[in-house]
Amino acid sequence: MLNQGIEPLLPERIGRLDELAHNLWWSWNAPARQLFRRLDYRLWRMGGHNPVRQLREIAPEKLADAAKDASFLSLYDSVMSEFDQYTSGCKVRLAGQGYAPLLGPVAYFSAEFAIHNSLPIYAGGLGILAGDTCKEASDLGLPFVGVGLMHPQGLFRQRITPDGWQDEIREDLDFAKSPVNRVSTAEGGMALTSIDLGERTLALGAWRVSVGCVNIYLVDTNLEQNSAEDRQLANHLYTADMDLRIQQEIVLGIGGVRILRALGVEPAVWHANEGHAAFMMLERIKEEIAKGSTLDQAINRVQSATVFTTHTPVPAGHDVFSAELVEKYLYNYLQSMNIDLDTLMAMSRNGCDDDQPLNMTVLSLKTASHRNAVSALHGRVARRMWQGLWPDVTEDEVPISHVTNGVHAPTWIAPELNRLFDRYLGTEWVKNHDNAELWRLVDDIPDEALWDVRQFLKSKLMSAIRERVRSQWAEGGIAPQQMSAMGVLLHPEALTIGFFRRFAIYKRPSLILRDMERLERILTDQWRPVQIIFAGKSHPADEPSKQLMQQVFSAAADSRFKGRLAFVEDYDMHVARYLTQGVDILLNTPRRLLEACGTSGMKAALNGVLHLSVRDGWWDEGYNGANGWAIGDGPEGACSATEDEDDAESLYRLLEEEIVPLYYTRDDRGLPREWINLSKESIRSVAPAFSSRRMLKEYIQRMYMPRD
Repeated sequence: MLNQGIEPLLPERIGRLDELAHNLWWSWNAPARQLFRRLDYRLWRMGGHNPVRQLREIAPEKLADAAKDASFLSLYDSVMSEFDQYTSGCKVRLAGQGYAPLLGPVAYFSAEFAIHNSLPIYAGGLGILAGDTCKEASDLGLPFVGVGLMHPQGLFRQRITPDGWQDEIREDLDFAKSPVNRVSTAEGGMALTSIDLGERTLALGAWRVSVGCVNIYLVDTNLEQNSAEDRQLANHLYTADMDLRIQQEIVLGIGGVRILRALGVEPAVWHANEGHAAFMMLERIKEEIAKGSTLDQAINRVQSATVFTTHTPVPAGHDVFSAELVEKYLYNYLQSMNIDLDTLMAMSRNGCDDDQPLNMTVLSLKTASHRNAVSALHGRVARRMWQGLWPDVTEDEVPISHVTNGVHAPTWIAPELNRLFDRYLGTEWVKNHDNAELWRLVDDIPDEALWDVRQFLKSKLMSAIRERVRSQWAEGGIAPQQMSAMGVLLHPEALTIGFFRRFAIYKRPSLILRDMERLERILTDQWRPVQIIFAGKSHPADEPSKQLMQQVFSAAADSRFKGRLAFVEDYDMHVARYLTQGVDILLNTPRRLLEACGTSGMKAALNGVLHLSVRDGWWDEGYNGANGWAIGDGPEGACSATEDEDDAESLYRLLEEEIVPLYYTRDDRGLPREWINLSKESIRSVAPAFSSRRMLKEYIQRMYMPRD
């Protein structure tokens, strides 16, 4: 008998399991995850490592047995004690770092948050960065609150047809089996506030996601007070329908501010993670005008407490809305502010062209006092892109700085490597992992120990891929001829390269396929085999990138490559962990100056994986000549007419002359000593400098803390 879909009937002795399941702290705490694994391992795996679902589907007798199991109870007591110590210490951890207290929390607005695959309301890198930021804020004890949209169909399931085409499968989030809690009014109602969209009023509620000490509030339109159409307004992330998208961004920005006000949250700092949240600044300007400020005074006051982070130089990443759309949905709103449409359009204009649409990035840049790109190179690109907003200063003086992104180490470290670090770096390594001096101890790890862990992680990756394909085939989800293209022939002893990220034209996923005969020779060498694993999703409306995916899948299905090309279906956070931990090399081939940062390589390097990349984004500052390889020239080679040809030649040459020979050069104990040295240098150089801890401390020191 199952408790499916209802509140779990927990024995009193283990009565706090549901509380723990609803706080995603467990997702980066190994003993907490082990607790749920031990409760019912089959349900843990079948449910995608989702303890809320597990507790609602578990047999009552399993719970009764656990409540009498001395070993389980010992682990339960230990985990709950650690959880209580962690959450009760939130307010003192930041002070312990030497920072002055903020007058209120940082309000972090983002279109998506990716915390764990049990809450699939994200699309990609922006959400991963936002999730890692929330986790790190919790670990540091920074007063912090996230604001986003509830996208119950946020991350589509990807299915690849036999001819390699991407199909998208939409599934509604089951709220009863997800780590979310509905926020209600004191009277028990769901509507916390409302906004006007054109001529209609929209009721707004919220869901709370607990991330350690941090709460994320996801604004929700699916309330009975709204029309059937409005209840589905935020279903899909990044819709191509611009009429729908402007409504979503009004709900996020204006609605998000009103949700915080309704909850009594008074932020000291407002941080917009990309331009999707620009209307957050507009609502606060409206509030200041209502208090008696002029428009200029209101803008100045809002600017003083606002941080804006831009994440991409790619035009498609900067939302623009026509004057007609803005007037359709914000005319009455602007009238209530006593400003007209032309004034708002001017606030979002880059230059003097009166016909420009509303640019959400420009609006954000003009209404924030702190503006930053997400890598040193991206900072230079952003200053060049937006110099027109500050025509009286030189490019170097454009007030856009940079804070290079980082990754949350406890989330992305492999458990096996974590244990190795505990042994040789000390059990407190996680608390000090942004200290470069700590990582000198990597040299103390015996080569054999690191190599054994790396080989185990690769074997685990291969097993996971084969199991996924076997299960899909058994369920009739894929045709037999697809199985080899999806990785069943991969071998754990072959040098393994991974290309996994969102599929987009500028990321050039097919660059390595440019010379198929040369690639065939590299991959199928009898004594030095190489294999490449691809994974990623295309935006549903991006037909050209889907065609690239089809090209990659067709190559993977080509028998001349002997199963050494593979495409892993349905890339998500769960698959990403296996890949970032299990490959030998991470491949990254964006066109220069178009990858603002990228964080997959940081996660991989933390796990001893070597990076093979164009010098763009973070790799331009992360590459030191001894921790991986750089493809082609530096960023000064951008926009070359022969960029694809030159980079493909550089990539093949590196594989043939350096990478493959190095991997297969073994000593009499079968160890590739020089390769292991590179792996250690990769960990040592990347782990502290590209962590979310270092990143968030920069934000605190340079942008969040009050100044005289």
